[in-house]
Amino acid sequence: MSNLDEMVKKVRKLQLRAAIAKTNLRDLAEGLPVKWTEIEEVAEKTHAVYAELDGARRELATMKKLG
Repeated sequence: MSNLDEMVKKVRKLQLRAAIAKTNLRDLAEGLPVKWTEIEEVAEKTHAVYAELDGARRELATMKKLG
């Protein structure tokens, strides 16, 4: 499998993780104020996965330009 194929696969996996994180954040918001103590943890996880996804998308775009 080429590096480009591997990166596409990585982006797809990250997109799934990001969708799950977004759902978790939405579910947390719906549970407020009861679950207010979890806001920081869930938000940090969501931020981290979206940051990783953004980096992978940028890397994929660069690979496609060069390839």
